[in-house]
Amino acid sequence: MIKLTDSEFKEMHTYVKARYGINLESKRVLIEGRLTSTLQAKGCKTFSDYIQLLRKDKTGEEITTFLNKITTNLTFFMREPKHFEYLKSKILPEQEKSNTKKLYRIWSAGCSLGAEAYTTLMTLHDYFGARKSLWRTPVLATDISQSVLSGAKEATYKADLLKDIPANWRARYFKPAGPKKEEFQVTPVIRQDVEFKVLNLMDDFNFPYLFNLIFCRNVMIYFDQETRRKLVNKYYEKLEPGGYLFIGHSETIQRDATPFHFIQPAIYRKPAH
Repeated sequence: MIKLTDSEFKEMHTYVKARYGINLESKRVLIEGRLTSTLQAKGCKTFSDYIQLLRKDKTGEEITTFLNKITTNLTFFMREPKHFEYLKSKILPEQEKSNTKKLYRIWSAGCSLGAEAYTTLMTLHDYFGARKSLWRTPVLATDISQSVLSGAKEATYKADLLKDIPANWRARYFKPAGPKKEEFQVTPVIRQDVEFKVLNLMDDFNFPYLFNLIFCRNVMIYFDQETRRKLVNKYYEKLEPGGYLFIGHSETIQRDATPFHFIQPAIYRKPAH
């Protein structure tokens, strides 16, 4: 195993936090364990060599490999189902009464392999039924990793990732992706509403519109408290009045550091007025 020196660890921690918001202070052993094989494959004898490789890379491929190694792209359908239950039982009935434009914008931030974005659209189709054709429900799905987004666009998943999907959804929204039925692809009626885009959450959010619902679940666990606070307030500015922010159930928001209203664990709302 290649060891990080104190100066290398400080340089890597400073660089990654400044560029990507990820806090590596407690990840020294993890970095050594997960990156040693990468350094060897790249011909790097020290982490200093590898840091220089990261800095010089213009393609984004090296930093993507690094970020994929130190974070977890865990994905499956219906993850944290209480969010989708709340969307169906509370938010959508409210929207039917008040949203005269019949336009409902959603952002899946840190979307990983796309299961969150697709589950959300399945929830909308299930709720509206035949009325879905009357609504526009564009979903923006962003992630820092181009390789992860490529898999999300393909929308093909192993059967075990669908284990929590209702049987009627599985029949309606998936088709076998191979003769052995070990993989399934999301149907075009769901995929057509998702736009995938590479985005670093530390960058400015230059979207020409606001969202009604933002998912940022199990992403902020990698950030320190100050970075979380700044990101949450950036989300606040990109929500329509009355819009919702869903975070991971293992995450919290400092209520005195944000104008969001706490609704229930992992659900926050921007005041309507």
